[in-house]
Amino acid sequence: MPVSTSSTELSPTRAPAAEDFTLVERPLGNPWYWLIYAGVLFGIGVLVYSNLNGLLLSPITKAAESHHWVRFWIRPSMFWVSMGILLLLFRTAVWMRYRPFPAAEMDTAPSLTVIIPAYNEGPMVRKSIESVVNAHYPRDRLEVYVVDDGSRDDTWTYIAKAAAEWPDLVRAVRFPKNQGKRAALAAGFEAARGDVVVTMDSDSAIAPNALLAITGPFRDPVVGAVAGKVAAYNRRAGLIPRMLHVRYILSFDVLRAVESSYGTVYCCPGALTAYRTSVVRQVLPEWMRQTFLGAQCTFGEDRALTNWVLDSGFSTVYQRSAVVSTLVPTTYWQLCKMFLRWDRSYVREEIRFLRIVWKRPPLYAALALWDRLVTNLHFPVGYASFVLLGLVVWEQPLTLVRFFLAVAVVSFFYSLYFLRSERSLDFLYGILFSYFDVLLLSWIFPYAFFTVRARSWLTR
Repeated sequence: MPVSTSSTELSPTRAPAAEDFTLVERPLGNPWYWLIYAGVLFGIGVLVYSNLNGLLLSPITKAAESHHWVRFWIRPSMFWVSMGILLLLFRTAVWMRYRPFPAAEMDTAPSLTVIIPAYNEGPMVRKSIESVVNAHYPRDRLEVYVVDDGSRDDTWTYIAKAAAEWPDLVRAVRFPKNQGKRAALAAGFEAARGDVVVTMDSDSAIAPNALLAITGPFRDPVVGAVAGKVAAYNRRAGLIPRMLHVRYILSFDVLRAVESSYGTVYCCPGALTAYRTSVVRQVLPEWMRQTFLGAQCTFGEDRALTNWVLDSGFSTVYQRSAVVSTLVPTTYWQLCKMFLRWDRSYVREEIRFLRIVWKRPPLYAALALWDRLVTNLHFPVGYASFVLLGLVVWEQPLTLVRFFLAVAVVSFFYSLYFLRSERSLDFLYGILFSYFDVLLLSWIFPYAFFTVRARSWLTR
């Protein structure tokens, strides 16, 4: 779920460059691929060896020597680590085999409506519209629906100018006051004339081939939504954007590629997602009225809509060749606000997904449940391990050095997955982010969990 921020917080400093839309599709026999695969598999081998010899849980074992009650935590932790390694092996195998769906062709591409909701986005909304207008797609089957959600800056000026410049493509709507992103999207969904509707954030720009790419999977009538690949638009704007770019690529090119293999991508991102219009209209009323614990849901609209698509019996897939670059936070507090909003949505929609998953085909449901079980267990196991590590460090301070060394080793091998998409030393920022996450972001999920009913967008 990429960040959506106002132009007062993040200002684009340049137009998208070719590197923002990097997509590596080399032949299967390319030596670079096999070098990456070898490194990743070696890293998994190190994890397996460490697990079999108790190295991964040695801090907990040390705590158990002097605190007998800790022993009750060792066995569940060993189970989680073992299941996590098995899941990593499965993900790696699928990641190695994943290939994008064939793109739609100009002669047979479906009619398409692109919806761009905007609020206080300033000149960036113009770049978003331009990227769609200039995309490779049949003009007679394309319309762009831009909704100004009651902006208080000059956003409408840029939208109106774009509508005047491309009157045959761009349709502009202005809300008199801010009604929220869901209302803006709903206006587009209701007015859309295309068989497929694409939503994208107004702080994002798509690659020229993104529209043809993202409509390709709809050849399969079972597909209800397609997630695009998200990169950082302002990746060179500082340390945080550099780290986030790596994390975004890993999140999409590994995790969503795996989820796509069983047709259950859990979150189709607001930055770029395509929906079958008939499916969206079927679930639109419920999506607009969504509440959680008695509170109206105002954010997390992308994950919520993904859940409703899955609930309707359709599959959600990932299309790596449909690339979008989106503005990401440049400061620590902007990043915290983004993750806080995401984690609140995560809690809410994970609970909903547990009711939906049983409607998936049996094999898909089993894979999804395994994935969600192992993924969500890392919260109690991880936070309990922090407490136990604290006990060990209090008695044996050098254990902290060992812990941080382990973080470096594990994150190094995980960051190697990034090199399949980009042959760049930027993968090292993935290691740095792991430390950043452990030291400065670990507080966010517990706070989000206990404030899950909050409605504030935080970045608005």
